[in-house]
Amino acid sequence: MEVTYMNGAGNDFMVIDARDRELDLAALAVELCAVTGADGFMAVDRSETADFRLHFYNSDGTRGEMCGNGARCVCRYAYDRGIAGAEMTVQTDAGLVPGWRLDENRYRVRLNLPSVLDLNRKGEVSYVELGAPGVPHAVAEYRGDLWQDAGGLRETMRALRFDPAFPKGANVNFYQVLGEGEIRILTFERGVEDFTLACGTGCGSAACVLWRRGLLPGKTLTAHNRGGTLTVTVREEAGQIREVLLEGPTEVVRTYSL
Repeated sequence: MEVTYMNGAGNDFMVIDARDRELDLAALAVELCAVTGADGFMAVDRSETADFRLHFYNSDGTRGEMCGNGARCVCRYAYDRGIAGAEMTVQTDAGLVPGWRLDENRYRVRLNLPSVLDLNRKGEVSYVELGAPGVPHAVAEYRGDLWQDAGGLRETMRALRFDPAFPKGANVNFYQVLGEGEIRILTFERGVEDFTLACGTGCGSAACVLWRRGLLPGKTLTAHNRGGTLTVTVREEAGQIREVLLEGPTEVVRTYSL
């Protein structure tokens, strides 16, 4: 089996072409992610409603609704293999996700719109679900040096990940405001159960929270993850979010024959 190891701003994945194959994807996720310590596993499948279907699994074998950086990476995977063109649509459990190739390494996807955007789900911690069923995120501002303090925040973020205020569990995203339209962000990811170097849907969720709070006047967020920088653009109409676009780098690290 050919397996491609990829990352998007440090968020890393093992990817296979599963078209016309009968596979235990959950078991493969655990097995293949262990090879590299990857955050997630993606399998490309046939679709009747899009260019292809994305099956996404966390490294512990649990299925995820969608993954922003994963979607960007799988768009590159599909383009490189002739499965889709430079503009494509991906079928995910959270809904259809359009994707665009910007250049060899840079890809953009349109994230699923927020079906839940609750600014005060647990005190000052917001709750966002992107898509329906949505990818769940707990989002909060951190007033301090986020990355320097990360070690001391791990248990706080782990507790929020399992907090009953978030019924499906949550990816936990703390952000530090650096300036207008610019943040640092730190993610404790559901299914990985630790920090990840980037989270695309987490950046999208933070952008939605800042937009709703009136703190994103330019409608574009530069989000610095520990693995790289992502750009989120929020497009609105009549006071409602109409598009959330996620853009950033992708990298093919190596290909395995397993």
